[in-house]
Amino acid sequence: MTLVKYKTQHPSLLDGFFKNEIDHWARRNFSTTNTTIPSINIKENLDGFEVEVAAPGFEKKDFNIELNNEVLTISSERVHDNVEDENEKYTTKEYSYESFSRSFTLPKLIEGDKITANYKNGILHVVIPKKEEAKPQPVKQIAVK
Repeated sequence: MTLVKYKTQHPSLLDGFFKNEIDHWARRNFSTTNTTIPSINIKENLDGFEVEVAAPGFEKKDFNIELNNEVLTISSERVHDNVEDENEKYTTKEYSYESFSRSFTLPKLIEGDKITANYKNGILHVVIPKKEEAKPQPVKQIAVK
């Protein structure tokens, strides 16, 4: 008996989905050091979305938030100089470098001009309001004539 390996011309849809999803995530969410990428929470309510980024130890100035078309990118880049006195002569100087980037594709029905952000107690809050037409509308009674 001879075994014949059947080769299909059409790859599985799942193969392409998982490969593309992993590639897509890696391109848009990364850390350039051995640090971890900050964890996030995304909440939706009637008026919009809120993204919470857990980033303790950061300062407001450390964040860069951009909206490019429908992609919201939150990133940070910091260099820490562990030597406090620059006037000292040293033989070794160690730096700590941290950077990350997280990107999110937003729905088309958001108010990009009204996105706000604040940083408090180690959490970056980004508020993304919905356009009026995306919000639930009250029930409208229609009279029968």
